[in-house]
Amino acid sequence: MYMHVPAPDAPAAAEMTFHHKLSIFLKDSNAYGNTYFARYFEWQGVCREKWFYECISRDMLQAEGVFITKHAQNDYLQETFPFQEVSCEVNTYDVRKCSFWLEFRFYADGHPVSVGRQQIVFANHAKQIAPLPELVLKRIKRYALKK
Repeated sequence: MYMHVPAPDAPAAAEMTFHHKLSIFLKDSNAYGNTYFARYFEWQGVCREKWFYECISRDMLQAEGVFITKHAQNDYLQETFPFQEVSCEVNTYDVRKCSFWLEFRFYADGHPVSVGRQQIVFANHAKQIAPLPELVLKRIKRYALKK
């Protein structure tokens, strides 16, 4: 499930913010009932792929190159538990010719529970850094946080 929503109250408002909902299940938690920290990295990947597919390029630019995750980080703010719904907001920042950063803000019950970020670099099939197509850059910039 996704929505394209203007983000007037998002951090440093962007023209657009991508939203995706996730459900936490027993398989996502440890013996104490806390969500495994690794799930947030998994969810970053799910949200990143869904955002790129729905908002940027349905073919994932497979004919032109590959995306390389150069950096990934996650800061945990509050525990989550099975059967909670988690919503994720995705925005970009520091968009450049060949790379961009993604910011992931996760919420449960209206409270922030995690913030993550990834630096994504585009490369050709020979794994050489390459410029993103101009149309793709334009679309990515619509989700850019204004800093």
